[in-house]
Amino acid sequence: MAHHLSAKKRIRQNEKRRLYNRYYAKTARTFIKRFRALEDKAEAEKRLPEMYSMIDKLVRRGIIHKNKAANLKSKLTAKVNKM
Repeated sequence: MAHHLSAKKRIRQNEKRRLYNRYYAKTARTFIKRFRALEDKAEAEKRLPEMYSMIDKLVRRGIIHKNKAANLKSKLTAKVNKM
């Protein structure tokens, strides 16, 4: 167990951030899953910019890597184009 006040504070902060990051990552995965389940091309095209925005926010927050974001956006775009 940590003995310094700064180390105890760091443990508290890390736990808060871990839960915060888990929430945003899980929410994004759910939205991506729902997006992939769409059948209507018009609806998918309307939601695609929202998905881009969400993925970019995850990168800015440091929750996912920028290359993973690029792969996700590419795959989602390909899915919409294939519809």
